[in-house]
Amino acid sequence: MAIALGSGSIPPPYPLYLVLQRLPIVFPLHMIASGLALILIPLALLLRHRPPLHRPIGRIAFCCIVVGALSALPVALCSEANAVARAGLFVQGFTWLALAAAAVHAIRSGNAANHARWMIAVAAIASAAIWLRLVTSAATVLMLPFEEVYAIAAWMCWIVPLAIVLAWTKRRTAAYRTGFTAAYSAAPSASRAPCRRAAPASRG
Repeated sequence: MAIALGSGSIPPPYPLYLVLQRLPIVFPLHMIASGLALILIPLALLLRHRPPLHRPIGRIAFCCIVVGALSALPVALCSEANAVARAGLFVQGFTWLALAAAAVHAIRSGNAANHARWMIAVAAIASAAIWLRLVTSAATVLMLPFEEVYAIAAWMCWIVPLAIVLAWTKRRTAAYRTGFTAAYSAAPSASRAPCRRAAPASRG
């Protein structure tokens, strides 16, 4: 949907049309880049055990994230939403960019575990685009006050998934370290002791 809106394949709803009038280049760029990132991030995660495919897809996804996150900042400021919602969208874009940068730094430092953790967090923030539309659609069907619901959703739709995946990945990392430590401690002490040369046999 985002790619179709950004490319002009389908007409945008009136609030997005107003943003498009204010940002005729930045807004389509944001929609297309963010839509591509939403597709490429989970694809890169699925192909993490196949480096020849994972690396180029991951690099393209990172470029899309950079473009999508940077363009999200002016788009948030020019949105028709109220100040609370605009602030949520702005902070989301900044956090998305920061976590993507942390993921790249981790893999360049040789820390694959942290790279995976930050990329899962990046995917969680990207999923906010889906949750936001589900929440706003539900608000419309249930005839809830749209402005208030949108303001809350603009924050919660990325904070909640991010908090869940960070807690989950932290727990998995802690469990892995605990299991590794237990296995190491259970190993025979002789296998962990430094090698020593045998003393020469005495001659009688």
